[in-house]
Amino acid sequence: MCNQHRRRFISRLATGGLLLSPLAAALSGCTDDRWPEGMKPIIWDRDTCVRCNMAISDRRFAAQMRGGPKDTVFKFDDVGCLVFWLEEQRDRFPWMTDASSRMWVADFDSKSRDEMVWHDPRKVRYITRTSPMGYNHAAAGAAAEAESASYEDMRQQTLARGK
Repeated sequence: MCNQHRRRFISRLATGGLLLSPLAAALSGCTDDRWPEGMKPIIWDRDTCVRCNMAISDRRFAAQMRGGPKDTVFKFDDVGCLVFWLEEQRDRFPWMTDASSRMWVADFDSKSRDEMVWHDPRKVRYITRTSPMGYNHAAAGAAAEAESASYEDMRQQTLARGK
């Protein structure tokens, strides 16, 4: 490429870059309101479970925890992995029981990845459904009392099952 063409090419890049700068600045201020406040977005099929290292693919069973002095994020592919991880890590991360620590679990009946409903796992009921890691519990915000288990019941069943 001769110098004249090179200069023209560089000038076009610079002009295009300047024109795109306001657009890039405007877009960088956008937030993804599909996620609850404080929750870090899950990159489906790419993020992995902190406990089992499986890709988080099935949105119906995903969970997340965030907290501690560094506001650390932990993602899970199955609420059972969250339960075991909390049990295994309680001495390592004493902040997990702090009120400032937050947790979320996906509602099994969320319509799509773009319309996810998230719950505090300790405040939702659980129904039996085949899950990615075989713990077979799913959060159901609208579950009938007779068909569902509390968080503590689900937790005890999961821990008793082992893995």
